[in-house]
Amino acid sequence: MGTSKKECKMLTTTSLPRMNLLCAGMVCLFITLSASVVRAGEGVLDIVAWPGYLERGETDAKYNWVTSFEKETGCKVNVKTAATSDEMVSLMSQGVYDLVTASGDASLRLVAGKRVQAIDITKIPASAKLDPRFTGKPWYVVDGKVYGVPYQWGPNVLMYNTQVFKRPPTSWAVVFEEQNLDDGKSNKGRIQAYDGAIYIADAALFLKATRPDLGIEDPYELNAKQYAEVLDVLRRQRPLIHRYWHDYNVQMSDFKSEGVVASGSWPVQVNLLQSEKKPIASVIPKEGVTGWADTTMMHSQAKHPQCAYAWMNWSLDDKVQAHVAEWFGSNPVTVSACSAATPGGSKPCTTNGFDQFEKISFWKTPQAKCKQGNCIPYSKWTTDYISIMGGR
Repeated sequence: MGTSKKECKMLTTTSLPRMNLLCAGMVCLFITLSASVVRAGEGVLDIVAWPGYLERGETDAKYNWVTSFEKETGCKVNVKTAATSDEMVSLMSQGVYDLVTASGDASLRLVAGKRVQAIDITKIPASAKLDPRFTGKPWYVVDGKVYGVPYQWGPNVLMYNTQVFKRPPTSWAVVFEEQNLDDGKSNKGRIQAYDGAIYIADAALFLKATRPDLGIEDPYELNAKQYAEVLDVLRRQRPLIHRYWHDYNVQMSDFKSEGVVASGSWPVQVNLLQSEKKPIASVIPKEGVTGWADTTMMHSQAKHPQCAYAWMNWSLDDKVQAHVAEWFGSNPVTVSACSAATPGGSKPCTTNGFDQFEKISFWKTPQAKCKQGNCIPYSKWTTDYISIMGGR
């Protein structure tokens, strides 16, 4: 298509949906990135995600950031939810998904296992506005290669029943040590723990604060002595457990009808239960919390890379970031999203701990080689935690 230089300049300042404009001298070449082009190559996108991370208005019509993406790009999104990082790694090993929203305890395993590929960050222009706290982080940048884009982050909070606790609990001791609660009854059979092996870090964080003599510096880097003490905490906790949870819907049901009154949880459960007017609140105890910084990563054999790149760029839009944060109870990875409007009118960056980044011990995969020299690797964590949950 030929046009004058004046016309070319005018067109570059005009709203041209889904168009890139390349001008060379007196000639402009239009490359239309319309739905038809995307569909010609793919038209489908398969994603493994945490529950609540990709909403299309089925739970609440106000929260839908998937449908507009599909209309804009022609990429039909199929979502497979996973409740643990181990499940995500397993699903990505099957090779039938394009993207995964991986937490730090899965991302490096996916990289090491060659399940995900390094991406071309220039194809994701929205990455330029990432919160500086999330640029170049070791859970998704390996040997100088970028293996994804940050998505959301947040803490693993202590969720509790406000009718049982007259005051907010201040310590994780309410789930790790047998004791009478404010209603005069024991916590035995009334608490829960996460059924992923990464939960060992929660017990390690508790001991870091309550047993300084052990010298724990990083809850994901434990030597043999420290690790043995942490396992003892978890074995003593075992008789107190009502259920080891991984399905957030089941956990919510247990808080509503099974007498569970305290547990480590995700903010999304707290938000949903509060929306149902249940007597639920959450707190970050004095020992601190573990947390997750999730990265959208592309499978090494992704069948729909065009749609995958389109989604990764879309996911960093301020509106998308703000809506996800309000719905899930998480925090956006772009500072500018803190100023974006939300369906419920809340300010996620104010309520979800945006300014507590440094207080969170983010999930990461335990390695045999660590700052101490030798630490207990994640494979050992997995087998030992399975034994503990089984009462052994």
